[in-house]
Amino acid sequence: MPAYINDMSHGAGILRRADRIMVIGCSGGGKSTLSRRICDRLDIPYVSMDREFYWLPGWVKREKAEERALIAETVARERWLMDGSGSSTFDLRLPRAQMVVWVRVPRWRCLLGVTKRAFRYLGKTRPDMAPGCVERVPDREFLSYIWNFEKRFVPHILAQLQRHGADIPVLQLKSHAEMRRLLDLLGSPA
Repeated sequence: MPAYINDMSHGAGILRRADRIMVIGCSGGGKSTLSRRICDRLDIPYVSMDREFYWLPGWVKREKAEERALIAETVARERWLMDGSGSSTFDLRLPRAQMVVWVRVPRWRCLLGVTKRAFRYLGKTRPDMAPGCVERVPDREFLSYIWNFEKRFVPHILAQLQRHGADIPVLQLKSHAEMRRLLDLLGSPA
């Protein structure tokens, strides 16, 4: 069982002292926005897994071996906040992480989030995406991924958390109000 933090103030205190943070959760839940805001408050380098590791221009998926090498190089750094859920790389990331923030909002919120994001950035590349990956209307496959995230992907995330980071504190945020509360507890941007 992951080492869940049940008190938001306690979680904010741990987060303030952490040098290496993972932010995970379903697409559209707000993890990238939250990640950037945490980085602003803690003056910690922001790493978008989508931008830095997963995608090449034009939505071309990077080769897995190269992706893992880049992640291994990045996690060796002293300070980072890594935004991305890819549980296939928890074996690289969790042993170095000092805290996990899990954005675990309801799927309707995630679906709303990707819809809003698509309209905001349609035809443009959003800040946390690789250059040349132009935002488009979510397709059925992506919407299905979000709809089934809890059932299909959370069991794997839980298993990886247990296997590679059972002692790593995990703060679950189940609403945007909880995200705002955490940011308030962290204080003003640096």
